[in-house]
Amino acid sequence: MSVSITQFSDDQAEAHDRIAEVLRAAGIDIEAGLTSPRTEDGPGVMAVIGKAGSGKTMLLARLGEALGEAGVETISGDYEGRRRKDKRTLAILAPTNKAASVLRSRGVPATTIHRILYTPVYDPEYERIAEWLTGQGERPEIEGLSDEALDRAEAFFKQNKSIPGALAAAGLKGSDFITGWKRREDPLDVGFIDEASMLDARQFDDLKEIFPTLVLFGDPAQLAPVNQSGAMVFDTLPEPRKLVLNRIHRQDLDNPILDLAHALADDSLGFEEFERRIEEAARSDDRVILAPRVEAGMMARSPVLVWRNATRIRLIHAFRAAYGAPADALLPGEPLICDGIELPMKHRKKRLDLEARGLIKGAQAVYLGPGKRPGFSRLHVMGAIDPQVSAASIVKIEAPGEEEPFIPYAANMGAAFLHGAAVTIHKAQGSQWRDVQVFAPDLYAAAQAGRMEAGLPLWKRLAYVAITRAEERLHWVTRYRLGKPETPLVTDDLVVKPAPFELTAED
Repeated sequence: MSVSITQFSDDQAEAHDRIAEVLRAAGIDIEAGLTSPRTEDGPGVMAVIGKAGSGKTMLLARLGEALGEAGVETISGDYEGRRRKDKRTLAILAPTNKAASVLRSRGVPATTIHRILYTPVYDPEYERIAEWLTGQGERPEIEGLSDEALDRAEAFFKQNKSIPGALAAAGLKGSDFITGWKRREDPLDVGFIDEASMLDARQFDDLKEIFPTLVLFGDPAQLAPVNQSGAMVFDTLPEPRKLVLNRIHRQDLDNPILDLAHALADDSLGFEEFERRIEEAARSDDRVILAPRVEAGMMARSPVLVWRNATRIRLIHAFRAAYGAPADALLPGEPLICDGIELPMKHRKKRLDLEARGLIKGAQAVYLGPGKRPGFSRLHVMGAIDPQVSAASIVKIEAPGEEEPFIPYAANMGAAFLHGAAVTIHKAQGSQWRDVQVFAPDLYAAAQAGRMEAGLPLWKRLAYVAITRAEERLHWVTRYRLGKPETPLVTDDLVVKPAPFELTAED
């Protein structure tokens, strides 16, 4: 993803130069392509703030490329060998698997914050292969692995730069070479954090401990974490530390979805006038659709975005009924949302293991079928680098009017899931889908409630986040109706190439 600096807008160019100064103070000169050894102290935190379409991702990608050209190594969290004092590193992070996968789809080598906070522990025998591939050791001789297997590992690593993938190419399973996970103790170097509006104060403190140089990229019009009273972590930075991108770039100027998103900045715009603008856009552009009902067929992979939990539960119940799902079991193809890990503290290692596989709170998954052991589920974790896993799972199906969810399928403890056919707009932040259905009656209810958040009407923040989740088409659903699916649930759309390495809780 190569972007010439001459293509930058004025505000992007200014932000680029300001961040270049910060990096120079940290000992990395991206203009001269020179680095000096890292010191314990760094210049601290900067933030690049802008709404959708302002070019935050373009700027992040170009800065990442410039750091690479200067000799800075981008690390992923999958494997880190012995660190040289003179070697500078960059980590590009996002709060969720889906947000990281959105960056990767645009050519940016991103991973999740969790994968950088917790690192894998390699079996010493197989770590010798990793050291050889990364230039830190001689070609090893490993009992049980032929020269042909090592050649396959070398060829894979040269093309993909993935140590786990290279070891898998040699014929090993994840359980062969990864023995566990540990909390990172040593600090890193430079960190770029995308979707920074999703960070809570605790995550921000963790990142500041690890990265002496930290650059946040965030959208001030999104929704703040629910426990922070409408404030985002970059709001606390002094003004000189905040770089604002205002211009919407040429490639986004004719995007009706972004036009609608930015129209919400008009203080005089009310909900009824906003809906009239949606109707006008729908008449002139097929990327905006005024939908009289929710389509169940889309809900299997692209959840309906709602404000209220009661709406979410009713839509999920209607979705399951439309597909004829039994009350006591899941159908393969049903979407799920990870609601956290339900394990006692004494099982901390198992918790890290599950989270490292992508089963962090808010992760989207699809049920593929039962696992080999009772209480286990085979899952496809959306956006994960290695999406197909098997894990002890607790699936909760909420029903309208019931205080306690029904649990049709569960282990005693493990990864907990809610149904994912509909999600709240808060949980949708950081994700994008090709088609997005936004349930307008909920946003009308928010407008009628008259609530404010951080100085803006809540319905406007909800609408902004919801419609900017759409990559290609926005479906503005106007009524409480559900269109029945035309085909049954399937899972063949989730077939992936063999994973670079496979980790399952049954290994």
